[in-house]
Amino acid sequence: MSEPSDMSKATLKAASWSLLAALALAAGCNFAPKYTVPTVATPPAYKETDGWKTAEPSDAVIKGQWWQMFDDPQLNTLEDQVVVSNQNIVAALENFLAARAVAKQANSQLFPTVTADPSVTRAQASSNGGGAIGGASSAGGNLYSAYALPLDASWEPDLWGSIRNTVAASTYAAQASAAQLENMLLTMQAELAVDFYELRAQDELIDLYASTIKSYRDSLDLTKTLFETGIDSDLDVAQADSLLETTLAQATALGIQRAQYEHAIALLVGQPASTFSLKPAPLAYKPPAVPIGVPAQLLERRPDIAAAERAVASSNAVIGVARAAYFPTISLTGGTGLQSSTMAKLLESSSFYWAAGAAASETIFDAGRRKAVTQQAWAEYRASVANYRQTVLTAFQQVEDNVAALRILSTEMGQQDVAVRAAQKNLDLAFERYRLGINSYLNVITAQVSLLSNQQTDVTIHMQQMTASVQLVMALGGGWSTNDLPSIKRVMHETAAH
Repeated sequence: MSEPSDMSKATLKAASWSLLAALALAAGCNFAPKYTVPTVATPPAYKETDGWKTAEPSDAVIKGQWWQMFDDPQLNTLEDQVVVSNQNIVAALENFLAARAVAKQANSQLFPTVTADPSVTRAQASSNGGGAIGGASSAGGNLYSAYALPLDASWEPDLWGSIRNTVAASTYAAQASAAQLENMLLTMQAELAVDFYELRAQDELIDLYASTIKSYRDSLDLTKTLFETGIDSDLDVAQADSLLETTLAQATALGIQRAQYEHAIALLVGQPASTFSLKPAPLAYKPPAVPIGVPAQLLERRPDIAAAERAVASSNAVIGVARAAYFPTISLTGGTGLQSSTMAKLLESSSFYWAAGAAASETIFDAGRRKAVTQQAWAEYRASVANYRQTVLTAFQQVEDNVAALRILSTEMGQQDVAVRAAQKNLDLAFERYRLGINSYLNVITAQVSLLSNQQTDVTIHMQQMTASVQLVMALGGGWSTNDLPSIKRVMHETAAH
């Protein structure tokens, strides 16, 4: 065979470069829609802040360990345990690590797959028919050996962006999982703080009932003394005794909720309820001034909003994967290695072999499957956009709810303080008139019940202010920021730390 002419060589070289250029150009194709963050109607300011004093500008950022603004050492200790011991957070972390592994799996498809399959074969061919074993020709009936050291490679160029969009979708999903982890952490921390203050409110009520019961016992003793001296009737004694016993039963019932709050806290800090306990202590009423900011900032401060937005980006990339299925796929394969019938000759140059090839595949008829897959991708994208907008609107609602609660509770607290003082004065007057014999003991009982009811309401308002402060911090994102979201580089390359 004659050598190819210089013109043939030039033509072959030009064709090769043209093919490479075409592959490079095709590799830049991306059929995913251009992504933009969905728009949401954002008000310029929160409505419920009118007439309510917020934090000063110098304190306009919630810090990461937001619970420290409540200045309660025991709460700080418990919150530190949530991060390392709460099993919901551990599960959320593992979900993120799994999502990141999926992204790395998708990314590996961008590169060739190389396999090695060394083998040694010893066999005897049929005596009635010659054969070849491992490529070595043989006469029938003889024993033969075959030694092979192959190295094979295969690669599917990402001509239409299918793999790149799969990587993008998986990476964005991993970022969403990271944001969901942060949201779970914030939720558990806020739930712990709410349960903590509700438990302390129960402690406050238990103390209130203890002092009230002591007062009721003193009143019962007085009615008994007056009855024994003939000044009072046995009806007043029975009424005083009934009120005491009823209040004792109510005080006992308070222990149920306290136990349940204590058990809930144990669960949140990852401890068995059977071995966890908190000593009783009064409700520390120190609601902090929470910096509110403006609604536009909320889009970058809540991890659940970030998770929803990353889910939209992931769904957008999936559309590109679905569209790419309309185009053919190219597979490049190649192999090289050594093959011999004897071990001694395996490493000789004459044992070397190689092979290369390419294949194209295109679906001719699928009864509308690809069209349906693309429609599904678009529908899921639109659903993710709706979920994102709903998440943002819910966030605005939660901030407004808790700002309104704090503003109204601050007014109610002042009114309730006046009500408690008025109820105490009413009881003092009723008791004095009873001692003077002007009024019956029923007036005293009515005043006692009124005072206890007002005092209970006072404790409840104080507790609601503390829990509303916690829930407002949670609604504002707890000091989290989109800057804390792991970048694509971190998702793909950072080593997981357990």
